[in-house]
Amino acid sequence: MNYFDYMADPHRQCAIVAHRGVWQDAPENSLLSIQRAIDAGFDVVEIDVRRTADGEFVLLHDDTLERVAGLDNEPEQLTLKELTSIALRNRDGGPGNPRTDQKLPSLRQVLELTRDKILIHLDIKHRQVIPEVLAYAKRMGVNRQVDFWADLKTEDDLDWIKANITSKDVPFIARTHLEHDDADEQVDLVFRLKPLICEVSFTDIAQVDAIQQRFHDAGITLWVNTLDGVASPGFNDTSALKDPEAIWGQLLKAGFSAIQTDEMHALRAFLTKTNSTMKRKIATSA
Repeated sequence: MNYFDYMADPHRQCAIVAHRGVWQDAPENSLLSIQRAIDAGFDVVEIDVRRTADGEFVLLHDDTLERVAGLDNEPEQLTLKELTSIALRNRDGGPGNPRTDQKLPSLRQVLELTRDKILIHLDIKHRQVIPEVLAYAKRMGVNRQVDFWADLKTEDDLDWIKANITSKDVPFIARTHLEHDDADEQVDLVFRLKPLICEVSFTDIAQVDAIQQRFHDAGITLWVNTLDGVASPGFNDTSALKDPEAIWGQLLKAGFSAIQTDEMHALRAFLTKTNSTMKRKIATSA
């Protein structure tokens, strides 16, 4: 699979990015949740990556294992063998979810499971670990199937990204914040870098409308996160379930063609309905 070719395809529909896999009846960031994202045919799966005490990599979002496994340990203080023996709680963890037979997976297990089956959005929790994971992905031969992301706010960020990521010719997502006071400077940095994808956050969708043509002309895919708690104001999954046209529909009109969500099935249903409506309009006008 080739991330570059997929994102550059002008005929593809909006990419559905499955946040931590399909975890509604499987532990988040587990092999089962990722397999279910593959089985469902979603385009991209997002996973969280941390480094172990012995220099390996595992999937975990939090700073500790408390939420997903009930253990007050930091993954960086445990070995790969210790971590991959830990049973995960179901769904998004916490004491209300029972333990399962799913164990904390290594990155190697995930890359073998997903090879040539689904694109992978790597959320690497410490920026200094990105070059190590990049080298690891290259050794496993999946460096065109995964992406690497980082904030692009300053000249120092730009220099670091060029030296450590984009110079390696791998898929890269730059994150820019239109809600910040220095939004114009951040946007300028994006167009100087010209990454494959730009993840954009905003306070008003009009901020994106005003610059979407520039991104289109530069061949930069616009990516948005609609996860509750971290989405741009009002543009979250909960609101989208109530009125998908007002949320996902407006995001599509603003030029976004990749959406990271916890409501993958609902987003797919909306995209299918939208596509069918467009085809009917085209047929009628013809």
